[in-house]
Amino acid sequence: MYRVDLAFRVEEALAGLPEEGRFEVLETIAAALVRPAGWPAPGGWAGAFVFGARSWVWFAAYPDGIDVLDVGWAG
Repeated sequence: MYRVDLAFRVEEALAGLPEEGRFEVLETIAAALVRPAGWPAPGGWAGAFVFGARSWVWFAAYPDGIDVLDVGWAG
């Protein structure tokens, strides 16, 4: 299986948000990173969602961390 670097999608999504939204989404990403017990099986096809107060992050897991696939903010 090949990993695809999707960081550019996150940067584009963050650029389209106001400062408050960027901050909330980055907090949600950080929350996902520090809770590896909630990650899907590393390297699999499954993804997982983490929800913040008004934001969400969809990601895939790998042994060395996560790849953020998409983010959203409802602010």
